Amino acid sequence: MRLTRKRLCSILIALYCLFSIYAAYHVFFGRRRRTQDASLRGLRKGAAPARERRGREQSTLRSEEWNPWEEDEKNEQKHRLQILNKSTKEKKDFHVQIWGKAAIGLYLWEHIFEGLLEPTDVTAQRREGSLVVGRTHYSFITGPAVVPGYFSVDENNVVLILNGREKAKVFYATQWLLYAQNLVQTQKLQHLAVVLLGNEHCNNEWINQFLKRNGGSVELLFIIYDSPWINNMDVFQWPLGVATYRNFPVVEANWSMLHNERPYLCNFVGTIYENSSRQALMNILKQDGNDKLCWVSAREQWQPQETNESLKNYQDALRQSDLTLCPAGVNTECYRIYEACSYGSVPVVEDVMTAGSCGNSSVYHNAPLQLLKSMNAPFIFIKNWKELPAILEKEKTIILQEKIQRRKRLLHWYQNFKAELKMRFINIVESSFLKNNKG
Repeated sequence: MRLTRKRLCSILIALYCLFSIYAAYHVFFGRRRRTQDASLRGLRKGAAPARERRGREQSTLRSEEWNPWEEDEKNEQKHRLQILNKSTKEKKDFHVQIWGKAAIGLYLWEHIFEGLLEPTDVTAQRREGSLVVGRTHYSFITGPAVVPGYFSVDENNVVLILNGREKAKVFYATQWLLYAQNLVQTQKLQHLAVVLLGNEHCNNEWINQFLKRNGGSVELLFIIYDSPWINNMDVFQWPLGVATYRNFPVVEANWSMLHNERPYLCNFVGTIYENSSRQALMNILKQDGNDKLCWVSAREQWQPQETNESLKNYQDALRQSDLTLCPAGVNTECYRIYEACSYGSVPVVEDVMTAGSCGNSSVYHNAPLQLLKSMNAPFIFIKNWKELPAILEKEKTIILQEKIQRRKRLLHWYQNFKAELKMRFINIVESSFLKNNKG
């Protein structure tokens, strides 16, 4: 009997030891395998949007993908994330909805925020996107179907993007501001900011009544063109960007864009207005025969819509020219400046003030193009197109290797320009909205 008890105890002890060994194996080795599997799943999941973004411009560029400053980008992104994470460490999750009711909204979302939109069809009635930066969740809605009172207001914090360039647009923008103001007054919205495509003469008095300092609901105003209102407290300058209303795409740099010899010294594709500096530019190009060395495609009437063929021709002109001539129009700032940067073609900018109320502000004293100058844009600024022949003569002496380095600097600057604007925008919106946020 005693022997049987001993055997039973031995068996129980042996079973206990086996179970302990089995449990220890799963604790120390099973967890590692699960972690590896989860990491692999995460990598596969994260690869999909990256592939989608990279694929957006393959049809446009039709060339191999290559990032000439990948290491610099990684270091800069890491540094920005560290700053952002530090600034949001003590904050709760924050939600901001962006209502894109002007084409400049696509420049903010797709070019600066690098966000995606669904559906990808640009003619869709409603398009949406979302992303997370730090602890802030941004959502973006746009399209003809987004009209006051006929879509759900999902967040307490809204950035409204409007076009106030001309009277018809101002009327439409005013209806949106009245709608948003009513939402604030009925406590359906807590905070409101506006990104405004301003009037090219900087005549934007109509929006004054909506600013919070004047009793309205707009806490922050980001305005395009050199408005004298800019104070970097509640009014900030915002770039015009590329002509997204003409479907100008997000362009990603590739090896050939940087290294290939470009067959044209310069390009100008645009409308020639009578008695304008553009007319003087054309005359100067013809006098010296440089119009034969440049891609010149002039028209007498402005065409608001772009065809697939005209867009391709314009992109080819940018891609195949070392310089892009940027004469002043109604305003000095034009889409062409940013579009040239996208392709590494150095903008030659007519640095003159145009008629109207634009000019220096309390924080900037070097109008026009104060924002670009403050961020050290590597452009060629001229006061008169009579300076152009000397610039083109010098251009003929520059070897390809020097041009490659110049393209790298321009493309790198433009990339940093957009990244810096993104960080500024986020910091300004969050610091203002969160300052008195009780939610």
